[in-house]
Amino acid sequence: MISSMHGGGSEQQTLLLLRHLDRAQFEPLLYLTARVGDLLERVPDDVPIHAYSDSPPPSGWYFPGRAIRDQTRFLGQLLQRESIDVVYDRTFHMTLIAGPAAGRCGVPRVSTIVSPPELALPMVESRFIWLKRKRLARYYRRAHRVIAVSQQAAESAERYYRLPGGSVEVIRNPVDRQQIEQSASQFAPQRDKSLTLACVGRMTDEKGHHDLIAAVAMAQTNWPTDLPPLCVWLIGDGPRRGELESQWRAINRGLHRIEFLGKQTNPAPYIKMADALVLPSHFEGMPNVVLEAMALGTPVIATRVGGTIELQRDQPTIYWTQPQKAESLTHAILEFARDRQAAQQRVQAASQMIADYHDVTACVARIQTRLLQACSSSEHDDPSDAIS
Repeated sequence: MISSMHGGGSEQQTLLLLRHLDRAQFEPLLYLTARVGDLLERVPDDVPIHAYSDSPPPSGWYFPGRAIRDQTRFLGQLLQRESIDVVYDRTFHMTLIAGPAAGRCGVPRVSTIVSPPELALPMVESRFIWLKRKRLARYYRRAHRVIAVSQQAAESAERYYRLPGGSVEVIRNPVDRQQIEQSASQFAPQRDKSLTLACVGRMTDEKGHHDLIAAVAMAQTNWPTDLPPLCVWLIGDGPRRGELESQWRAINRGLHRIEFLGKQTNPAPYIKMADALVLPSHFEGMPNVVLEAMALGTPVIATRVGGTIELQRDQPTIYWTQPQKAESLTHAILEFARDRQAAQQRVQAASQMIADYHDVTACVARIQTRLLQACSSSEHDDPSDAIS
C-alpha cells in the first residue's frame, strides 16, 4: 500500500519491493489511494493495481474523517474480494487506512515507518494530530510487525507512540545497484566546467532548499579564485518553488549559478554527472537519493539528521553540515571543493557500506520473512478498531 506512484523515496522503495518479491512465494497486488505518478508505468506487468480513486465519488455530506472512513471501507472490500493474506502498509497515511480495514477482515499487517514521526507527523498533518497519533499508536501495537527504515526513525516511533522499547525492527532501505546504473546511463546531461552540485527533492520546507540557496549566496563572497564557480541543479518541484526562485533572484551576484530543472522522471543521470549530491534536509528517514548517489559513486554533502547519520560507520562517507545552518553548508561545500582526493576516499567507503548494509537481495529477503511470518500468525488486529 502506498498513496500514489509519484517519484518519492517511499514510492521508489515500493516499486523495488514489487520487482524483487519472490514470485514462487508471493503474488503481489498494489493498492493506491490515487492512480497517479510517473512510476506507474514501471510497475511490473504481473502486479494488478487497485486504486481508491477508481471508485465512484462519494455522495452526501462531507464531515471530518469521512475520507479515511470511505477509504477504509473500500480497502476492506478489496481485501475480502481478493482474498489477501497479508498487508504491507508503508507510511502513516496508509497505516491509518490499513489498521482498521485489515482489523475488520482479520488480515495481518506489516507496517513500515519511513520518517521520525515526532517530526514528520506534525509537519505533514495540520488537523486532529492528537487523534491520528492515538490511532496510529493502536494500529502499530496490533500490527504483526512494525519496521522502520532507520534506527533514528525506530527510536522516534517508540517514543512518540509509546511503543515497547525494541519493538520496532530496523530494516534499512535497499538500493538496486544494477537498476540505478541502468537508469543513470539513459542520457548524459549537459554541463560546463563549473563545480556542479545536484539537489534532488520535493520543494517543501523540510527539504532545506532555502538553506542551500543562502549557502550558495554566502559562497559568492571570498570564493577562492583557484576554484571553478558553483552550478547547483535543483531537481524537483513543489509548493515552495516560487519562493525559492524569488530568493535566488534577490541575492544572486553573478558568480555562481542555480538552475531550476523542475521535476525529472529519471534524476539518476544528473546525480551521476554531478560532482556531488547535496542534501540540505531538516530531517530524513533513510534518504533514497543518498543511497543512489553512493551506489553511483557520487560524493555526498548532507545534513547530519535522522537516518542519514547511519550512512556513515567506521570510515567517512559524507561531508557533514548542520541542519538549517547555511554557513555550515557553505563550509562543507568548500571542504569538498578543496580536496577532491579525500572525496574519492569517501566514495570508496560509501560503496562498501552500500554493499554491506543496503544490498537489495538481503534487505528484501528480510521483508519477505516478516510477511510470511505474518501470514502464519494468529495475532491479527482487533476487529473493534474498524471504522464502520
